[in-house]
Amino acid sequence: MLYSLKIIVGSKNPVKINAAKYIFAMYFPDHEIDCQGVDAPSNVPDQPIGEDETRVGAQNRVDYCKEHHQAHYYVAMEGGAEQFSYGAATFAYVVIDNALNQVVGRSSNLPLPQVFYNALLKGEELGDVMDKAFNTINVKQKGGAIGLLTNNHATRESTYTQALTLAMAPFLHVDLYSQTN
Repeated sequence: MLYSLKIIVGSKNPVKINAAKYIFAMYFPDHEIDCQGVDAPSNVPDQPIGEDETRVGAQNRVDYCKEHHQAHYYVAMEGGAEQFSYGAATFAYVVIDNALNQVVGRSSNLPLPQVFYNALLKGEELGDVMDKAFNTINVKQKGGAIGLLTNNHATRESTYTQALTLAMAPFLHVDLYSQTN
């Protein structure tokens, strides 16, 4: 008999929903995964700049989901960009919450062309910048900047999947992560 596991994702973007569904199906193969996306406000700009703004956006989405929905797990992903000392990059924060524990994770960086980052500082969203540069339509719901800039050797979904995979560790080993000494 399959047990059902309900997951609420703080976005209707199919890339984010698919990444979450994949992770929970991988970690809970004996469960039926009911993974649904909902509109959840980030309460940060559409294009977060900086690690803090990006992380807060993901946490706000999870908090909204917890307040308005019933599920076993709540998941949110927020993409952002920052000018680091070594160059501009885009990345994502992920938050997973099961009402007992909240875990924050982060993806790897994708170096961004400086001209793309400068466009973000002027108020454009990365997906729109990529669509213009590569003559694509709505790439943020497909492979994203990651897919375009890596010639599809990595994608937005694969990056979210990796970050979520790592963020699940404290849920899998609660006893180890609750120890303080």
